[in-house]
Amino acid sequence: MQTLQIIKMPQISNLRLLISSANHPRILSPLTPKPPPSLSHLFRLKQPKSHTHNPRFLFAAFSSYSRKPRNIEQPSSLRRRSSSKADNKGKMAMEEKGPTAESVGFNKRRAEGKDKNDGKKNLQLKVRKLNPVNTISYVQILGTGMDTQDTAPSVLLFFDKQRFIFNAGEGLQRFCTEHKIKLSKIDHIFLSRVCSETAGGLPGLLLTLAGMGEEGMSVNLWGPSDLKYLVDAMKSFIPNAAMVHARSFGPTVGSVDVSTASSGTSDDLYVPINDEVVKISAVLLRPRYSKVSDTTKEGSSELDDPLVGVNHLAENHLVRRMHSTAEFALKPGDLSVVYICELPEIKGKFDPKKAAALGLRPGPKYRELQLGNSVQSDRQDIMVHPSDVLGPSVPGPIVLVVDCPTPSHLQELSSIHSLTPYYSYPSEESKEMCKKVDCVIHLSPASVTCSTEYQQWMSRFGEAQHIMAGHQPKNIEIPILKSSARIASRLNYLCPQFFPAPGFWSLPQLKSLSSVSKTPSEFSSCQVTAENLLKFHLRPYAQLGLDRSGIPEITSRPKIIEELISEIPEISDASERITQMLHDNNVTNGGSATMQANKVMIEEPWLHETALPSCLKGVTREDVEIVLLGTGSSQPSKYRNVSSIFVNLFSKGSILLDCGEGTLGQLKRRFGIEGADEAVKGLRCIWISHIHADHHTGLARILALQRDLLNETPHEPLIVVGPRQLKRFLDAYQKLEDLDMQFLDCRHTTEASLKTFESTGDKDVSESACVPSDQKNGSTLFAKGSRMESYWKRPGSPVDAAAAFPLLKTLKEILREAGLEALISFPVIHCPQAYGAVLKAADRTNSTGKKIPGWKIVYSGDTRPCPELVEASRGATVLIHEATFEDGMVEEAIARNHSTTQEAIEVGDSAGAYRIILTHFSQRYPKIPVFDETHMHKTCIAFDMMSVNLADLPMLPRVLPYLKLLFRDEMIADESDDIEAATAAI
Repeated sequence: MQTLQIIKMPQISNLRLLISSANHPRILSPLTPKPPPSLSHLFRLKQPKSHTHNPRFLFAAFSSYSRKPRNIEQPSSLRRRSSSKADNKGKMAMEEKGPTAESVGFNKRRAEGKDKNDGKKNLQLKVRKLNPVNTISYVQILGTGMDTQDTAPSVLLFFDKQRFIFNAGEGLQRFCTEHKIKLSKIDHIFLSRVCSETAGGLPGLLLTLAGMGEEGMSVNLWGPSDLKYLVDAMKSFIPNAAMVHARSFGPTVGSVDVSTASSGTSDDLYVPINDEVVKISAVLLRPRYSKVSDTTKEGSSELDDPLVGVNHLAENHLVRRMHSTAEFALKPGDLSVVYICELPEIKGKFDPKKAAALGLRPGPKYRELQLGNSVQSDRQDIMVHPSDVLGPSVPGPIVLVVDCPTPSHLQELSSIHSLTPYYSYPSEESKEMCKKVDCVIHLSPASVTCSTEYQQWMSRFGEAQHIMAGHQPKNIEIPILKSSARIASRLNYLCPQFFPAPGFWSLPQLKSLSSVSKTPSEFSSCQVTAENLLKFHLRPYAQLGLDRSGIPEITSRPKIIEELISEIPEISDASERITQMLHDNNVTNGGSATMQANKVMIEEPWLHETALPSCLKGVTREDVEIVLLGTGSSQPSKYRNVSSIFVNLFSKGSILLDCGEGTLGQLKRRFGIEGADEAVKGLRCIWISHIHADHHTGLARILALQRDLLNETPHEPLIVVGPRQLKRFLDAYQKLEDLDMQFLDCRHTTEASLKTFESTGDKDVSESACVPSDQKNGSTLFAKGSRMESYWKRPGSPVDAAAAFPLLKTLKEILREAGLEALISFPVIHCPQAYGAVLKAADRTNSTGKKIPGWKIVYSGDTRPCPELVEASRGATVLIHEATFEDGMVEEAIARNHSTTQEAIEVGDSAGAYRIILTHFSQRYPKIPVFDETHMHKTCIAFDMMSVNLADLPMLPRVLPYLKLLFRDEMIADESDDIEAATAAI
């Protein structure tokens, strides 16, 4: 049986007492002897001359006396214990079942990357028994970008026993979760292009499928030949490459040896799927460029076609320009695909009278004839053939999925001979030769589909139904995530200062923007705008055509608020109280407003005042704002996206701390489409805590967008700071599309490394210079030479410190321009190379010439409580700490190397943090986590889109009672297989 090695550490509440008594040597004298060897290697900290006055030494010494590490079997109690909570009907107050005074520990095997949940599974593709006579079949629009316009839509091809998905952009999982579409039923995923827009949600989806059940699941992945680059990149962080059963088709990209299913010209027809249920063919599109003068240099990326704008450069960068009739070298991202889905012909209606006349008895032979098989007559010595008893057959429905991303691809699309059989011709003679297309789903952008050339090409399909799914502006006011939008509206009504209204443009405003593609004033009768869950029925044949019955209804904000007031009448008074309380705080900046606020707020005896830090005196609303873009763990859910924190420095730019899937969509929900573009352009740096997918898989989409937005603007590539493993992913992914970034290892941004960098100046540096000797000799949590050194080890070459030196200089200058003194990484206990971060603002001078210290924001990343985190959080203005589990789930927290709510608060209290924001909640808690308010006097629960301005920090904990009121009737979700699978990966 798999065991977990649990390392025990002292309860932090005990630590607080020790630290507070640091100036009393008599109290601490029992801790001064040399620690026993059992755990001393774990926290080897540099010991000053006077041990008794160093809190870091106190933590190390005290933890050394805890019990020795021991192996224990994974208890069954690690599974969620929900019955007692569910029976409580969602009450927030709970019994004291938190960690006892015994210990706080961590799972050493998981921290080293050896936990069974990180191990390899021999994932097998599921073999399903197909149903050749499908009773139901349709295509359906899933997750089209709608209000955020940030990702390509997906298309579901549904059969009784088979499911196919075309494209898997960011947010697909979240959308399917909300609408109860089981992705576990998916057999094949097809990509129309290989880029962040069409495949951003693929890594998270594969990990979710792999974590389902005991054995996990896998799917077939298909795409053009540059799919190889995406698969290679995903292997750097997806533990089991076997989960990616990827097959590609088409010509080799560049000179790289890409394995293809077949070879040929761009006009070849590839057939990935051909069974009794469906035949799926693929036609490749390559961009075709206008003829250029002989003086044009080979390799130029300038495009003659003015229609190819910034939004299309990602698909065409670095393409070699040649004559229009000549071949050119394909680059990754050039290839696009048209998929043709053909259902088998529909057999004619079975005539039982004819069958009886031919000597057949009713029974199984009737079924065989309907399946197209001949049978022996029961009463006559003859063979009965299907044509003897069936009426005339009807050709099977045909659906095309078309992705033509640029006008350059359109030139190729118009001339592809493989599509000729699917065009409709007016003459009766030619009509017999062509295949009738019933539906064409256009993933092409509106800038292409609105062109005269594209409209003419569409007309070749006669009366086929055209579904326009390429970011139609008409959908700008329709939220793609209805449940999340509803919660956001309720929170905004209660407390607009912490939960601002979404930044969307209305449709009239949007039409006035020059940057938005215009659509025809009227579609023809055969063209409709795609909407989420719009269906086109293929079978039964009698229902062939559009079905709008499943499209989500649009609920207006006034309607949502009306329902809220009806449900919780006292919420109106609560909203007014919060408004008055925050107004008083703004007037006095947290000073004398206390007594006024207390007159109107809910009485909570545990709320008491904390002295206002000097860094907040005179702070303005234009200094810094913390926007919690994603506050859930493991995988996106209906109400919470995965981890991402946007630190808005306003005119000085911004910084992202983690960048989980869907981060761009969240930015657009918060700031609007154009506002999000400005936010992405203003990014100074992106910092990633660790390699788990819920913390970094939105990175490529953000980087690709910034690359396009700044394409014609002189700029330095964005610096991404992250663990060394992340560089492997980015290096591999950049073979697919240029991300215009520079990478800096977190190891080179630790406090010790930065001090060495400062002392080195412009001198030549080596690896030993950027990784200081005190680090090497064991002065940090993951000390070189100790057993914990294995946490650092990973195949591949380490980042060259000499290359890091100029990047550190660049980063220092970027931070200085942003008004920041430092961005510091520190190791934490979660998985190999996991970090937390410190953002420290530069000191400032007020109007009287007095020096005001800069604020300090600390982000824990994912971690167990550990001394490095306590030390880094000392004196923090804001500590943003993960609180994945409720207090009663300590064993689960230890097994997963996460923290409980109380443990997170204890870290902040021990370090003297002014305010604590709890985030990264398990998906067990769909709307609000379980918490015990008795120890939350300086703490608040985070929600997606919550925006905390430094000027509002004094009032932050006072909002908590009102949030409790808003969610007072919410039940804790019962555990499901999906949640169980989700928690296995966090």
